[in-house]
Amino acid sequence: MLRAMDAAEFTCQTLPSLRPQLRIAVVTETYPPEVNGVAMTLGRLVDGLQVRNHQIQLIRPRQHAGDQPHPTATLTEHLQRGIALPRYEGLKMGLPAKAALTRLWTKQRPDVVQIATEGPLGWSALAAANKLRLPVSSDFHTNFHSYSSHYGFGLLRRAIVAYLRKFHNKAAVTLVPTEGIRRELMASGYENIEVIGRGVDIRLFHPGRRDPALRARWGLADDETAVLYVGRLAAEKNLALLFRAFDGMRQAHPAARLVLVGDGPERAFWQAKRPDAIFCGTRIGEALAAHYASADVFLFPSLTETWGNVTIEAMASGLAVVAYDCAAAEEVICHGENGLKAPPEDEDAFVAQAVALAPARALQRRLGTAAAAQAAQLSWDAIVDSFERVLLRLAHPQPAAAPPPGWPSAAPTR
Repeated sequence: MLRAMDAAEFTCQTLPSLRPQLRIAVVTETYPPEVNGVAMTLGRLVDGLQVRNHQIQLIRPRQHAGDQPHPTATLTEHLQRGIALPRYEGLKMGLPAKAALTRLWTKQRPDVVQIATEGPLGWSALAAANKLRLPVSSDFHTNFHSYSSHYGFGLLRRAIVAYLRKFHNKAAVTLVPTEGIRRELMASGYENIEVIGRGVDIRLFHPGRRDPALRARWGLADDETAVLYVGRLAAEKNLALLFRAFDGMRQAHPAARLVLVGDGPERAFWQAKRPDAIFCGTRIGEALAAHYASADVFLFPSLTETWGNVTIEAMASGLAVVAYDCAAAEEVICHGENGLKAPPEDEDAFVAQAVALAPARALQRRLGTAAAAQAAQLSWDAIVDSFERVLLRLAHPQPAAAPPPGWPSAAPTR
């Protein structure tokens, strides 16, 4: 007979191997190597599911003419037709494919369908899954209704809100990254909302990536301040406020330089308007990590994020972050301890926080050190575990427990 401790150890060591392996269909309009928060997050989750030996059936638009599937032992890809998203260079919107998905899932039936995006491909996947009685989980990654006013679709905002609510309420569960988003959606009539957070790769993003040679190319000495923005250079990112806040910082601390990492439709406009700023274009991997860690302050004025991976990457890199009190910042920044926050839409408060931080080198270092410690707790392994538990529950629902013997049964209703 095993000792109590031996039995506990035996259970902990053997239970993971008894976990059911799932066949998971993942439907998305964006996926790596595309560079955006949704693609990065989904890539991390799919990688984590494969490590746990789940079989992934990835359905996505063909990203370019030469795009080909890259099957592995645990992943097959099914590429669909797509068209370019207007004013969003490099991304495709998948075209409807209900008939094709119905045929595919009739032959290769998944245990659960995970729909990451709500475009035509996502809607047809939802319709096909409902027709075949497949359990569906959906993701609410992007505030498309907030984006509409920036892309000339403001008059369609109410229709977009209604469509998104109808879409997600047809799924068994909708996953969101923060409690704040969950509350907002529940108040708007969404059902079955659960929070699954986001992680950060602390092996890639950490203060040790700081590069004095890179700072020298930016024209900055060690005692001067590099102010960083990372993200898409587009209307929805509130870049006018970024430059306004930096101008206030430079008045308080002239030895400051603004560095922007990313690309987008507004890059040419801002590069012509602000020759004093450094535009680095898109960076990925270790080059991106070095750009983060070589800065001192991170400004993120966007109000359209559901999460904002860049906020956590900046924190992991040891930067003092100034952001609005929403999305990732609402969840992980404690104002004055590991970053600074302003009330959403209060532009004067955002600028004031940035200006106060500009000359305060000791405060920058203190906030950055605490930010890196906080980000170190955001493990992707824990996030994938939570995601996996949701999919397992949908694929293998537990029957309702029978009432104890002698317990009165519910009376029939009329």
